[in-house]
Amino acid sequence: MERHLQGRFPFQSAVALYYFSKEGGVQNLLHELKYKGKTEIGFFLGETLGKKLAESDLAKPDVIVALPLFWKKEKQRGYNQSKYFAEGLSAALQIPVASNAVERIRDSESQTRKNRFDRIENVEHIFQLKENHQMDNKHVLLVDDVLTTGATIEACADALLKANNIKLSIATIAVA
Repeated sequence: MERHLQGRFPFQSAVALYYFSKEGGVQNLLHELKYKGKTEIGFFLGETLGKKLAESDLAKPDVIVALPLFWKKEKQRGYNQSKYFAEGLSAALQIPVASNAVERIRDSESQTRKNRFDRIENVEHIFQLKENHQMDNKHVLLVDDVLTTGATIEACADALLKANNIKLSIATIAVA
């Protein structure tokens, strides 16, 4: 996971619970979470990773931020799968989720069939740190469901890194 992101933006650590492969069990789990409303999967996987992180020697973050969906997409789907993952992590690590620190200010096309360059271009400047963010001097754990090229995480990290003296770590359910 760290190799995927190395040199793209400053971060403390980057971890994933699973390795993603097409047609595998992890893909099925993520599909159930993301498209079938099985939000308990996200919470369970967050709790599972949170317990592993609590036992590790990685620095404990101060706050968790779930990668936000555009409001129309979240309204259409009915939920943000990454929020459930964040809540499971929060329960295991006993740290809060900051659900309104970053907002997605415009929609983007689905990334699934885009190459690396198109993915980066597709998510440029789509996130914004909110004015009342309170992320200054915090170690933030930014979470999402899956990391493929890292373009979306990088775009959100760029917004978060506008806070003063912020440390950033990344966690996902899976890495491709």
